Amino acid sequence: MRILFVCLLTMLFFASCKKKEDANAAKTFLNVKYGTDAKQAMDVYLPAGRSTTGTPVLILIHGGGWTEGSRNDLNVFVDTLKRRLPNYAIFNISYRLAANGQNLFPAQENDVKAAVEFIFSKRNEYAVSDRFAFIGASAGAHLALLQAYKYSTPVKAKAVVSFFGPTELVQMYNNPPNPLVPLLLASVTGATPSSNPVLYQQSSPYTFAIAGVAPTLLLHGSNDLIVAPSQSTLLHTKLTAANVPSQSVVYNGAGHGDWDAATYADAFAKVAVFLKQYHP
Repeated sequence: MRILFVCLLTMLFFASCKKKEDANAAKTFLNVKYGTDAKQAMDVYLPAGRSTTGTPVLILIHGGGWTEGSRNDLNVFVDTLKRRLPNYAIFNISYRLAANGQNLFPAQENDVKAAVEFIFSKRNEYAVSDRFAFIGASAGAHLALLQAYKYSTPVKAKAVVSFFGPTELVQMYNNPPNPLVPLLLASVTGATPSSNPVLYQQSSPYTFAIAGVAPTLLLHGSNDLIVAPSQSTLLHTKLTAANVPSQSVVYNGAGHGDWDAATYADAFAKVAVFLKQYHP
């Protein structure tokens, strides 16, 4: 009986250790819902050894002109970021798309805010910290910047990275790099800058770029014919004047996301350095 008792204690001990190890192992949760719409979902990548004090959160937001695309478009971003920043918890989110007069601005902005609130509410369950940073591409960069600058609750962003994102929508409408841009903006907002100036102002990260906002890394191609590189330059100038840490990188000859492997490698190397500095 004594031998049996010792064996049972040993089994319970190892089972308890295994549970603790499993609880802290790397985990992936796909298609986690943060709202009732099918697009209101995210993929969650949690690193091993995480904790509520030591694990920073990185939220990825896809592009597609606010009308198309999905978080799957950024799976390659997830892979490279996991390699470069293995201690980060990564949340790759989708949001409702504007189409056929439905889900117009600020639906996408509201969805990003809802996703942030959901992640924040789950931080103890996921064992992640309250140190949030954002990375977005194109329209997703616009949404990342807007969230980082405009909202300080439930959490204030520590850093934000924009891959060729719109920053000032009135300028983008009035000085487009191609004639389709104003049509796109009018279709996703349901208005023009003259018919609804408040919506354009409130939907522009530039409006909220004041002292104290998150340090910002802006990455753009010099030959971008969808989002003019001046959009990043304009924001960088305002951030610099407000003494906000800001870096602007323009890749000569690069277009709107159709970058070669070497350019993306350089960009992600800069992203890793930037986040380690401002969002360790």
